[in-house]
Amino acid sequence: MIPQPPYLPMTPEEAKTLGISAFDVILISGDAYVDHPSFGTAVIGRVLREAGYTVGIIAQPDWTHPNDFLRLGRPKLFFGISSGNVDSMVNAFTPNKKRRHTDAYSPGGKLKRPDRAVIVYANRVRSLFPGTPIVLGGIEASLRRFAHYDYWSDTVRGSILADAPADILVYGMGERQMTEIAARCAAGRSLREVRGTAVGISPAEWRETDQSGYAIIPGFPAVRDNPEAYAQAFALHTAEQDPVRGKAVVQPHPKTVIVQYPPAFPLSPAELDRVYELPYTRAAHPSYRDPVPALEPVRFSITTHRGCFGGCSFCALTHHQGRIIQSRTGTSIIAEAGRLARMRGFSGVIQDVGGPTANMYGLLCPQWETKGTCPDRRCSPDCPHLRTSHARQVGLLRELRQIPRVKRVFIASGIRFDLALADDAGYLEEVCAHHVSGHLKVAPEHIAAGVTELMNKPGRETFDRFRERYAEASRNAGKKQYILPYFMSGHPGCTVGDAIELAEYIRDNRLYTEQVQDFTPTPMTRSTCMYATGIDPATMERVHVPREREKQIQRALLQYRDPKNRRLVIEGLKAAGRADLIGTARQCLVEKGDDIRGTRDRR
Repeated sequence: MIPQPPYLPMTPEEAKTLGISAFDVILISGDAYVDHPSFGTAVIGRVLREAGYTVGIIAQPDWTHPNDFLRLGRPKLFFGISSGNVDSMVNAFTPNKKRRHTDAYSPGGKLKRPDRAVIVYANRVRSLFPGTPIVLGGIEASLRRFAHYDYWSDTVRGSILADAPADILVYGMGERQMTEIAARCAAGRSLREVRGTAVGISPAEWRETDQSGYAIIPGFPAVRDNPEAYAQAFALHTAEQDPVRGKAVVQPHPKTVIVQYPPAFPLSPAELDRVYELPYTRAAHPSYRDPVPALEPVRFSITTHRGCFGGCSFCALTHHQGRIIQSRTGTSIIAEAGRLARMRGFSGVIQDVGGPTANMYGLLCPQWETKGTCPDRRCSPDCPHLRTSHARQVGLLRELRQIPRVKRVFIASGIRFDLALADDAGYLEEVCAHHVSGHLKVAPEHIAAGVTELMNKPGRETFDRFRERYAEASRNAGKKQYILPYFMSGHPGCTVGDAIELAEYIRDNRLYTEQVQDFTPTPMTRSTCMYATGIDPATMERVHVPREREKQIQRALLQYRDPKNRRLVIEGLKAAGRADLIGTARQCLVEKGDDIRGTRDRR
């Protein structure tokens, strides 16, 4: 085992200090190098180092010149390429396609990554190092592994493997895959049939392959030109994203055939513990003069688990981390909290304890290990097999509060409120008494029945019951605390009438918030499929898709008190036949008349 340095080397000088003349693996990332377990490059780099491989990092290279790519030389095994923690197009543009002026994952927020970073980096590396294997990974590669709708070009693009000159693509979190790829490269073995990866093979090779046992989905030309084929392809590959029962998925492209092997098996608690127990410094590389903004909100946070079985239609976690919850042991989490408490700069506050959904920690279904997730139903509190008691997390939170120097422990990653209602261990009461910093983040997203059904979110009645329970628990704790709800506008299936229904709900329940998310189609989600095709892939039924002006109106309706939105609100209300909500009466959302500059505060 090779000792872990304080930071993985980024320069030849650092490599020389560690006695490294040539790296086994070089990782290239669109993010700055931050040695923290919330940053994928740091995790993969540390895991490979732990497995015995020397690793160098090229962070945010200047893609217009070869110098940065040549800095560390040619690796013995492969280059690993990622856009960073966020898809480069999501990172570069707002939901209304305006270019952002800052990048939270860059020192000083400076813009230093190209659009479609994975493709750009891979082409540069292939031209400079022909013959050296290239491994694609990270969220951008993972969620673009099949033909997909690209919101920023308003086109259906082929698999990223058809555009980037790579040997293999890793999807999912990647620790198992990357160590196996390294071992195979070191032994000179084939990179085919590695779980949790996808490759491109020639059409001729595919024709000669025994095709039984594969799930063959409509090819790129059909998906590009036919909405029904796109929806069918999405439904078919979604059905195979389970590590126990999933098949290999094949999608033909004109010059290559994409083969996705079944997902990697989940990490065991001991394996997951080891990933997060590696000696991360939780700081940006010391060569940076400016801070990396994305670090501060998570510097003193703890990841407790991976995976999410919520299955929200607009979220791609099912296709990346999977539905099976992988939880760390309480012992490991407590030990990590103890290390945080001893770190320089720790103020006594653990910023977050959670995962994709904080209160899924420790939840499980007995069938996951042997049968995988159910192919014909979604995991929910209604399922008799799902164990919904939050007792394990309640116990963990109590232990965390007892650690010396820890003053507060917050849950910032949000909770699934239908699961909290199904708990029998006093979780909500525990959270309200000790773990809310004034506001608790929850994401009902909408309250119109047809919209929440398409979103695969709990309905209005469930959210109302949660608000009542939360208010009661806060009163019993002697605290005045609020819910910070996240609502979404412009989702497929949502009409202007639905947006008005939500606006009235916000008005009546005093839930007005300026934090409204305008639906953005991102690769490999059910909602994006609906947006691109007008078809729900789960039912193959037609779905209304709000676009352009209507999307603007829906967002304005949810922020009806903002004076800038008054004209759009009036336009939407008139179009929906709801002029009764325009005026000075108490129930009105907006006042009328060109001389009125704003709306009334009717809280």
